[in-house]
Amino acid sequence: MIILDSSALSALADGHPRLHRVVDSALQSPFQHLLVPVLCVVEAEVKDEGTAHAVLALPAVEFEPLDAATAVVVATMVRDGYGGQDLAHAIATSLPTPVRPQQHLILTARPELYPPGIVAVNIDDPRLKP
Repeated sequence: MIILDSSALSALADGHPRLHRVVDSALQSPFQHLLVPVLCVVEAEVKDEGTAHAVLALPAVEFEPLDAATAVVVATMVRDGYGGQDLAHAIATSLPTPVRPQQHLILTARPELYPPGIVAVNIDDPRLKP
């Protein structure tokens, strides 16, 4: 899975060519899915009106809800200084769970905000061909 954080969602809504290529690839593949933590949608919409509607319209995107257990993890990360709620929800979503036993990468415009051990790839990485 590939996780899109709030900065990637804003860039995608603004027409970022590499991210559109990622979305197109996800549509073509039965195995690759894009996962968006709901708090990232909230943050992207707060910063850039209309971003949520653009993202909600994409068929290749799945949304990671904020259940009670994840809310506690997110709150703990925010309190411990890992960033805002959107960043913490992206981190929590990327971590292995019994349902998704592998760690997943996060596409972001701000990879420097993520702590060591979290795989965060810049949306302008040349490996993401436009």
